[in-house]
Amino acid sequence: MIAKADIERISSLPIEQVADALGLRVKRHWSLCPFHNDSNPSLYYRVAKNKYRCFVCEHYGGTIDLTMHMMHLNFHDAVCWLAQAFGISIDEENVRKFNVKPREVKPVKKLNCEFTLGTEQLAQMIANPVLTEEAQHFLFDIRKIDPRVVKWCKLSSTHTHLLIPYFNIDGSLQSIQWRYLGNDPKEPRFRFPKGSNCSIYNLPVLKLLKPGEPLYIAEGCSDCWALLSSGRKAIAIPSATLLTAENIKLLKGVFQADSPPFPTGEGRGEAHFHMYPDQDAPGERLFLQLKELLSKQFAARAEVIRHQLPHNCKDFADYWMKQKCENVKC
Repeated sequence: MIAKADIERISSLPIEQVADALGLRVKRHWSLCPFHNDSNPSLYYRVAKNKYRCFVCEHYGGTIDLTMHMMHLNFHDAVCWLAQAFGISIDEENVRKFNVKPREVKPVKKLNCEFTLGTEQLAQMIANPVLTEEAQHFLFDIRKIDPRVVKWCKLSSTHTHLLIPYFNIDGSLQSIQWRYLGNDPKEPRFRFPKGSNCSIYNLPVLKLLKPGEPLYIAEGCSDCWALLSSGRKAIAIPSATLLTAENIKLLKGVFQADSPPFPTGEGRGEAHFHMYPDQDAPGERLFLQLKELLSKQFAARAEVIRHQLPHNCKDFADYWMKQKCENVKC
């Protein structure tokens, strides 16, 4: 029997170096998955966890698992293969011999590889969303978000972050925001890839608005998910100052005739936007900025209707959580 200490040493071999030894070509933490007919890299290596996962066929595991499945070996023989492939001596009498040339274990640079992912890889993760236990706990247990909203927003996750995709109104991926799910106070809660230009979240909902139906404006994604979970149509913007001329044109198109991307026809009348401003100075400032900006841009045909939150709720997400908690008698 192979000693537990030897198994731990084998398990700690760098996952990407093991993949390379097995003949997989690893590029920027991705490779073609050998477990299904893969033409676009879908096997992702989580260096920090020393694990792999395919976002299409759901194969996952560590160094020994990868070797077992790739080489069609049992656990014992996979450990022996890895030991010989990386020149590691193990205390075992029944060692199966393999014709494999030993290689050196190279030092692994410590980095947060998640933020080095390219647009193509991020798009692949969104196209095949996976929610870790941490992400499910955050969304469903803590935030009380409706699973249908999570599916609509195409939320996905890594082992440390929630992936929040931003789409254009036609549904094409614009960028992705990362939301940290851990407890390290030194880690920023939100990040965008460098060079991102995102100002409105959940733009595709504009195409679902019916004539006369109110549109709610939230200050962030969490508020937007809560509003959607409550049955309201909602978008989110972090600041009125980030609204571009193109953004204003889209909002006008909700209510005015002959404005792309909506079909020509009878105008939709007065624009009634709705807000539950966060109960702090930035929230109040955003409400006043939007009220002034939209009224000016819509030639006084727009109104931002304010809804007051209870005094003990800091934002709509907080209000939604408390309401759901009271309903189930938390």
